[in-house]
This record gives sequence, structure tokens and C-alpha cells, in this order.
Amino acid sequence: MPSAPDGRPPAGPEDLEAAITVLNGRRWTALTGAGISTDSGIPDYRGPDSRPRNPMTYQQFVGDPGFRRHYWARNHLGWHHLRHREPNRGHRALASLEARGLVAGVITQNVDLLHQAAGSRRVIDLHGHYNEVICLECGHRISRAALDERLLKLNPGFLDAVAAVTDIEIAPDADAVIEETASFVVADCRLCGGVLKPDITYFGESVPPTRVAAAYTLIDEADALVVAGTSLAVMSGLRFVRRAAAAGKPVVIINRGLTRGDSFASLRLNAGTSEALGLLAERL
Repeated sequence: MPSAPDGRPPAGPEDLEAAITVLNGRRWTALTGAGISTDSGIPDYRGPDSRPRNPMTYQQFVGDPGFRRHYWARNHLGWHHLRHREPNRGHRALASLEARGLVAGVITQNVDLLHQAAGSRRVIDLHGHYNEVICLECGHRISRAALDERLLKLNPGFLDAVAAVTDIEIAPDADAVIEETASFVVADCRLCGGVLKPDITYFGESVPPTRVAAAYTLIDEADALVVAGTSLAVMSGLRFVRRAAAAGKPVVIINRGLTRGDSFASLRLNAGTSEALGLLAERL
């Protein structure tokens, strides 16, 4: 469900000054969500202006060949869209701040790899990323590009046919909202014939414990936490806000719309991430 709109006016210069005061002299960790990538042309799941969506769950994917066919058909189109996206001012600002030693690293709920493309070096892809595929039977991994070569051969003309349809919505996980998927041919693992799945944490699936532990370490190493572009609707992100707040560390939330972490925040900015992070990079 999209996050509730923020009833306050958009953040002004005084709000930015307050954020600078909180963060000045502190080394902080960034926790980012889909909102940081909207200016790169990737729609948000839960922003105030987002369309309602029901992402496929892990149980649906593994339990029903029809669901898998539907997912891979949509992902085939979505991946071709997502791989051409470029980092925006917000991504570049965090990379610059890390290079200057002001940001300890980034924990991102996104799977688009735009933080790495911008130059961030210490990035924890909390939910995995879209560029690798794993076999659920034997564990064999291949690149998404290698799988794309197979899908193009198995489904000649599919992308051209879909391209004729206008107003196709692309989701943050490289999924696309299209209706006609019944004829799509899914590729299985070449080693064992098992089910292939993007190396992404689906709804209803747990984040690997080692990844969570690494993210906690990044929270513990920093003096503050900046949340950018996420409504914190799921516990996978909210737990890091709770940990920082419990340790007495300032939490600054930059988001258009209310979040589940607002009660833990030292400061909230009703603002877009590109502008706010860009200004912080210029002023800190």
C-alpha cells in the first residue's frame, strides 16, 4: 500500500540547516529505498503517488509454474528497462560523501545496483540485486545477462510485441506490469533442470542472516543514520532504524510521505532524496 502523504509543507532551507546541524561532525550510514531511484526512472512501490501493486510472493513463485511463467515474462521486459537506468544526484551524493569519509556505507533495499554505478564502495544489497540468477535446486548461479540470451532465443519476437503496448509500468524489482504472458517459455537450470529465480529476496522470503548481521555492523560503526526514500513499511528496513535509535544515535528521515519509522526520528524532512542528499553533500 502506498505511504500516506505528509501533511506538512515541503522541507525548506531551515529543515536542511537542521539536518546539517544534526549530522555535522558525525559519520553516518545511509539506509535507502525505492524513493532514491525514482529520479532515475524507476517507479516507487509505496510513494504517495504510486499505483497500488501486489508483488509476487516467494510462495507463489516456487509453488506454481503459472506464476513463474508470468513473473519471468514480465521480468524479461523489466530487466531490459532497468539495466539502462543511470544513477541520479542522490546516488552520486552518497558516493561522494563516502569518498570523503563522512558516510560509512549504504544499506539499500533496492535491487538496481545504482549505488555501485554511482561509485559507492561499501554497499549492502539487503534484498539482493537484479543482475544474478540462482537455481533453487542445485545452487548454480548465472548472470542475468546470460539468462537473457536464452530467454531471447526461447521467446523470439516477445519484446517487440510487448513494445507495441503503451503505458507499461516497470516496478523497482525489474518486474513489468503486462497482461499477456501465457505463451512465454521459461528457462530452467541447464545443470539440473531446476527452477531459476532472480537472486532477490521476495515478499514472504527472509533476508539471509549474514546480510542482516553485516547491516547491523554498519549501523553500529556509524554515529548516525540517514534514511532516504523509503516508507519503512517492512521490518527488513525498520529494524535498522530501531537499532540506531535504541543506541541513542540520531536518525534523520528524508522521504516524501509518512514512514513507519517517524516515531524514532530525530528529524524528518518532507523532501525528495536527490535534492536533499545533493545539498547535504554540498554543505557538509
